[in-house]
Amino acid sequence: MTKLPLAALALALLAAPAFAAGDAAKGENEFKKCKACHSIVGTDGTAIQKGGKTGPNLFGVIGRKVASEDFAYGESIKAVGETGAVWTEEELAVYVANPTEWLKTKLGDAAAKSKMTFKLAKGGEDVAAYLASVAPAAAP
Repeated sequence: MTKLPLAALALALLAAPAFAAGDAAKGENEFKKCKACHSIVGTDGTAIQKGGKTGPNLFGVIGRKVASEDFAYGESIKAVGETGAVWTEEELAVYVANPTEWLKTKLGDAAAKSKMTFKLAKGGEDVAAYLASVAPAAAP
């Protein structure tokens, strides 16, 4: 009788999406690929990572609303932001692997597209962990 609940639990765990926590130190190195378009600049103007301005400043991106008002985002990502979605490490890792596919999935719209053409084939979890590590401290 107890085998059935255990089997059901095992099956549920296997079916759940897996997310391996990233390595912030590796992510800092991987971020070099992102610097062509992105910077990380604190609210006081301190540059944590100098970079381009084609993409948004990624300071505090983890925990921030998707497509927040501080950048001229494309229509598809703005539509995701309008749902109230917030960036998590997991979501950001999936997004950077294939931004357009992430948008299509989130919106259920095959015509959705991203202005971010770069795809980070591997290391997204590490970059997300790095961005979380340089985020402002959570408010008490």
